[in-house]
Amino acid sequence: MTPELTTLRMAGTDGVLEAVIATRANIFEMTQAAEDAVLRPKAPGAWPHSLRAALAARIATLNAQTALARHYATGAGDDAALADPAQDGAARGLGPVLAFMDKVAADTRQVVAGDIAALQAAGISDADIVRLAELNAFLAYQIRVVAGLRLLREARA
Repeated sequence: MTPELTTLRMAGTDGVLEAVIATRANIFEMTQAAEDAVLRPKAPGAWPHSLRAALAARIATLNAQTALARHYATGAGDDAALADPAQDGAARGLGPVLAFMDKVAADTRQVVAGDIAALQAAGISDADIVRLAELNAFLAYQIRVVAGLRLLREARA
């Protein structure tokens, strides 16, 4: 396992499982490329890396993925407080953004067109709304892959 592959590191894989995973290494390399694209994109729009890291940590926390939350929180810098779901972001003008991210991360089935309209009403551009959705979608994928790999590891134990 190469250390830069966050998804594998968070799953806590061992030597035997790594050998199996190696047959699908391209999937994990593409997963890492997707993580890099949503957390450190060339065109970040309104969401700098530190805020993206805080949002990723927040999403992981909302999904009971403590290790993943800690991993992302290390890159949150001055935005680290926003990784805590108890923070509403209102003081920074991010209330609608955090409410949207929390709802998508923890109550996806309840997301409706009005949630997007609320972001637009708060002055968030469509491109930046897409960026938020991409971040949340990637974390949903990564959380499920990590959970699946952990189950495989535990089944072998």
